[in-house]
This record gives sequence, C-alpha cells and structure tokens, in this order.
Amino acid sequence: MKHLNFLLFLVIIALFISGCSSRKDNNSPPTQEPEPSIGASPSTNSPTDIPTRLPSLTTTPAPTEPSITGSITPSSEYGQAALQLLNQMSLEEKVGQMFFVRYNRETALDDLEKYHLGGFILFSDAFSQQTKSGIKDALAGYQSASGIPLLIGVDEEGGTVNRVSKYTAFRKVPFKAPQELYQLGGFDLIVSDTIEKAKLLKSLGININLAPVCDVSTNSKDFINQRSFGQDAGATSEYVKTVVTTMNEQGIGCTLKHFPGYGNNIDTHTGIAIDERSSGQFYANDFLPFEAGIHAGAGSILVSHNIVKAFDEGYPASLSPKVHNILRNDLEFTGVIMTDDLSMDAIKKYTNNENAAVLAVLAGNDLLIASDYGIQIPAVIAAVEDKTLPPENIDAAVLRILEWKFSLGLMDQ
Repeated sequence: MKHLNFLLFLVIIALFISGCSSRKDNNSPPTQEPEPSIGASPSTNSPTDIPTRLPSLTTTPAPTEPSITGSITPSSEYGQAALQLLNQMSLEEKVGQMFFVRYNRETALDDLEKYHLGGFILFSDAFSQQTKSGIKDALAGYQSASGIPLLIGVDEEGGTVNRVSKYTAFRKVPFKAPQELYQLGGFDLIVSDTIEKAKLLKSLGININLAPVCDVSTNSKDFINQRSFGQDAGATSEYVKTVVTTMNEQGIGCTLKHFPGYGNNIDTHTGIAIDERSSGQFYANDFLPFEAGIHAGAGSILVSHNIVKAFDEGYPASLSPKVHNILRNDLEFTGVIMTDDLSMDAIKKYTNNENAAVLAVLAGNDLLIASDYGIQIPAVIAAVEDKTLPPENIDAAVLRILEWKFSLGLMDQ
C-alpha cells in the first residue's frame, strides 16, 4: 500500500508540472515577422496612391572598419586607381561626388568647398551674355578649386535643346536637330556635327554632353519626337552607335537618355507620365538603341521619371530598383547611371526633396542631377549614418563615378 501511495503521489506531481509548462508556453509572446531588408523591392502602389515617405527599411550594421575592397568590384582598367582614391575619402566627400548639380554662378565656389560636388550642369542662363574666354576661365577656376576634378556637363542635343550654341558668342547658328542633319547629309553629317560639338564644348572646359537621345519616336505628335532621331528602333540604334563612337573618339563623355525609353508620354518637367506599354515592347523596341550605345562604350545612362507600369507600377523609373536591375542585369551596363533632374514636377508630385535623393540612391543611381542639393546632400549623409542607406551602395556608386572621370582623362592614374 505504501508503494501504491508513493506512485500515486509521483503521478500527481508530474501532472502539476506539465500543466504549469503548458500555461507558460501559451502565455509566451508570438514570434514577430522579420522586417524587410535593404534591397527588397518597394511595395506596389497605384499611380493614384504614390508613397510620400520612405518605405520601412532596415540594414545590417556595418563593421567598425568596412573593407571597401571586399564589398565592391572595379569594372574598368581604371578601377584600381579609382579604388585607391575612394579609400582615402570621407563620407561627406563620397556623397558629394554623387551630385551633378545645377550650376549657380553666385554660389559655385562656396558649393564646391561645402559639398565636395561631383560636377556642375550648365543650363542656358550660364552662357547668357558670356564669352568663350569668360566661360573657359570660370570653369578652369572651378576645376582648380575642386579637390577631385569635376564633371562639367550640358545638354547640347541640337534642335530644340541647345544650351551653348543658341548664343552667337559661341556659334553663328545653333546646332541642328538630328533629324534635320540626317535629311541634309546622312550619317556623314551626323559624324561631322558630333565632332564639331565635342570640340566646341571641350574648348570651353565642358567634358560631358548629355546626349544622344535614344528614345524611339516615329510620330511627330510625340513630346519627345523633335529631340529624337525620328525613325524606328533599328535606325535609331545606328544613330546612337555612330554618335557614341564619335564622342568617345573625341574624348568627351556621353549620356544615353531617357531610359527605359520615352515613347509617347507627356513632359515630366510638368507632370507624372504613366507608360502603359508591355515589357515586350521595350525589349523588342525601346531598349535596342540603349543596347547599341552600351556596346559602343557609353559611359553613362540617364533614367527618366516615367512610371512604366510593366516594370514598376508604384515608382518612377528613376526611383525604381526594378528598372535599375534591368539596366545592370539584362542590358549588362557597368557604367554610371544618373537620374533625370530631381527637381522636375514628376518627382515633386511624388515625394519631397529629401526622400527623392535617398530613394534615388536606394534604387541604384550613381549620380543625382539636382537643383535642391543643399537639402538633398545632407539627407543622403544622414541616411547613411542612420543605416537607411548601406555604405556599400555609396562606395559602389562613387567607384563608378571615379572610374568614369579617369576614363575621360580628368585624372592621372
């Protein structure tokens, strides 16, 4: 009997312990879902529900002394020299290099000292009431004042977009549009015109022409048509190849624009353009001139602010990681990717200045064309410091920019 009572006592104790354990498990907090990681595609939003603030993003904290060499890979013969320079730069200097800003004569020298800018873009007002010698001396002065040589760019496309030749102090008549040149003299005239543009710009100290326009447009009613070659994708590809090859031979940087192809969309200076075309149309048509330019050795590509629904319904192409992945992976472009101007209405209606710059870097842009750089540069620096932006993104972008500068002969290896 004593043994039976002892066994019964043990059973009661076991049941009591089991019940306590069960209650403890039932009261434990539920397992939390992991937060999305950096590099994840942004959530899809309809164009009428565009986000106005950064998505929730997290990063893995960087090591105390990150190894730049181990996290990024040079993509050209100038890579080692660029990497050596990169390793000597502060965060502020790196972020400054990513900004290709609208030139302001009144603040240019102060901007160089304060922001360590990557370069200036000169618009028509920079050449108004100026002389060749005046522009040349001013730009040489900025180069001397800059710790790292500057990209100095203009949009000298010919036709409706001429920043320099619209003034007789620089050329007797403005450069003609590509369509008109071809009608007058075919590709021979395209080549000679490209050579003359390059020589004029380089004589002034300008080292980048944001051209050629790669958009395919055969409809004269399209917004982009007058700036395009005006023919089908095959002919436009031959035009782009010709211009890029000639510009490279002349030692001036070129920019393929406006990826992924403008089509018949509205002007994004004044509003948001929503492209309804299928992805197949882009791969079979609009991408062909960009591929021709890449194979010809173009150093940079400019991405438009159009929302291309086939690739990303929620973000303009310039802020879309998906669009940039197409450039890097499908078209195998290893050069510099830049945004269109972040001050355009298509971006202002989408998000504010600070977020636009940070989203642009997260998307995969290397260079940010900016007018509001006084707000955007500090925003990018802060995003790196609070780990919204991984430092590796900055390093990879700046490495490509420095490689481009070396390739243009702006720096000696």
